[in-house]
Amino acid sequence: METQLPDDFKCPISLEIMSDPVILPSGHTFDRASIQRWLDAGHRTCPITKLPLPEHPCLIPNHALRSLIYNYTLVAPSKSQPCPQPQTLVSALTSPSSPLETKLKLLTQLARLTKHDSALRRKLTEWGAAPAVLKCVESDDSNLQEKSLSLLLNLSLDDDNKVGLVAEGAINRVVKVLRLGSPDCRAIAATIITSLAVVEVSKATIGAYPDVIQALVWLLISGQGREKKEAATALYALCSFSDNRRRAIDCGAVPILVGLLNSGLERAIEVLGLLVKCKEGIDEMMKVNGCVKVLVHVLRNGTSRGIQYGLFTLNCLCNCCKRLCFEAINQGVLEICMGLMEEENEKIRRYTSSLVQTLRDKHAIA
Repeated sequence: METQLPDDFKCPISLEIMSDPVILPSGHTFDRASIQRWLDAGHRTCPITKLPLPEHPCLIPNHALRSLIYNYTLVAPSKSQPCPQPQTLVSALTSPSSPLETKLKLLTQLARLTKHDSALRRKLTEWGAAPAVLKCVESDDSNLQEKSLSLLLNLSLDDDNKVGLVAEGAINRVVKVLRLGSPDCRAIAATIITSLAVVEVSKATIGAYPDVIQALVWLLISGQGREKKEAATALYALCSFSDNRRRAIDCGAVPILVGLLNSGLERAIEVLGLLVKCKEGIDEMMKVNGCVKVLVHVLRNGTSRGIQYGLFTLNCLCNCCKRLCFEAINQGVLEICMGLMEEENEKIRRYTSSLVQTLRDKHAIA
């Protein structure tokens, strides 16, 4: 499988498919195990840029890429088979006379070819494949829709294609799938939103489309496990742009995310950690009964990343409301903070210290 997946999914150090991609302060992504060995060996430069790194560089999980890799392995065909030249396949796909079965085979072949060839992904868009693929995405046939979404996901992996796919009308088609598609199609559609939103300029464009964020929030409510997770990942990618945070809040995302977090979907705390950066987000979280209790539960039982976002979110809330400070203390946050002060993770220690200082400043503790 490793030789078939896109080169973008491979760690620059090990040249193997990344299982836990993390971002260095230099902006480049590596597999955690490989970059940790590099750092443990005493290196304090980026392996790619050779620029200096901090003494204790923070490794930020690249959840968007990890999600893409996971979903890619699910939708990519496992068997290879000979096929005609790609341009011939594109010509057949764009032909109005091609029957359904032919289109299914063409999409399967093109998805197999593009999963490991970034140059071919660019070529397909140059040959006019995007409009034909998007037309198939609109099909009422669930098999055709799923295979076309798989190919669309492949095409979206290339940065040169992302803006062009948005301009071609990909977003409206994907939003329709989020609403009406099969569970598998809806999960892939949410992953496509994540992929397209990787480009900074596209975050604002995608978020401004009618119903995009609303459809993702709706999927948080109506979807199954994988759909909810991919919808939360897409919201996380979009909400790094401030205007999209307000859109998500206006769509009622806050109480839904708190409920999902309480049910065990830890990805929800990452989105809440972005929404709490605006006043509207804080106001909405203060209205949710039990929000502090859920956040304290994350501090007690969450992963390292979940704890970081939980500390940040709780600190923002407590900084705005003395009542929430006392509520957090009653939930045992001080005892948890005492343990977190001993954590190896520097960011957790720093966020813990900030939360304790906030509690002191609000005279909630001596």
